[in-house]
Amino acid sequence: MTKLLNGLELQSYIKARQLRQVRNLRQEHHIVPRLLILKSLGASPVIDTYVRMKTKFAEDIEVEVIVESFSEADMINRIAEANIDSKIQGIIVQLPLDDISQTDTLCNKITPEKDVDGLGVGSLFPSATAQAIDWLLAGYGIDLTKKHIAIVGNGRLVGNPLSQMWKSRGYMVTILDDSSDNIPEVLRASDVIVSATGSPRIVKSCDVKPGAIVVDAGTASEKGKIVGDVAEDVRERKDLTITPKKGGVGPLTYTVLFDHLIEACLKKAGML
Repeated sequence: MTKLLNGLELQSYIKARQLRQVRNLRQEHHIVPRLLILKSLGASPVIDTYVRMKTKFAEDIEVEVIVESFSEADMINRIAEANIDSKIQGIIVQLPLDDISQTDTLCNKITPEKDVDGLGVGSLFPSATAQAIDWLLAGYGIDLTKKHIAIVGNGRLVGNPLSQMWKSRGYMVTILDDSSDNIPEVLRASDVIVSATGSPRIVKSCDVKPGAIVVDAGTASEKGKIVGDVAEDVRERKDLTITPKKGGVGPLTYTVLFDHLIEACLKKAGML
């Protein structure tokens, strides 16, 4: 029987705690948690969906969100303004940008204490997606000690920070990029597979051993729909522990993001 790693289920417990923290910040310390989301002009429907999910979650925990659209050139100036605005505790650049070559430049412009997505050099927070994957597995009581772990995708947003996090704990991690020749060989020997390439169907059933744990952290737009890295034939199997098509890593990623925002506010209040 397939076991699903349901991020939405874990999110509900964390959300209740976050709401209590936000209300305490508002009532006892007169701090209103506020997040600025910057997106490209003419963002795609997929991007707008991501932003709506974040704003809806923010409403549920009584956090204020400001969403603004800019060209990448003008975004630099807005980040500079927000960095010194005491009423804004968190800033994120919604990815992907129209000009993806500007991703590092813009993320690195965010002051470290407000970089709640954890994407800039020197950020005070870990990568939100990497931490979400870690929380997801821990939330289901999965012990990664002595397990062979394959991470497909060595990007700075997910794969690289996640591999560093887990290697620092002594876990056995092999990291691959989407062009590696030995992906099938490594996956077949792995107890845990995390894929974050944005390459649809890069993880195939023939490369996943029985009883494996599969985390799909990849997103791509295909024919106007959001798709992941894991092929449908993997999801049809009954002998795996796997993230669902919807409600896996994604919900926990923005839950972590708001946890970082609350942490920034708690530090401002002198509570951390």
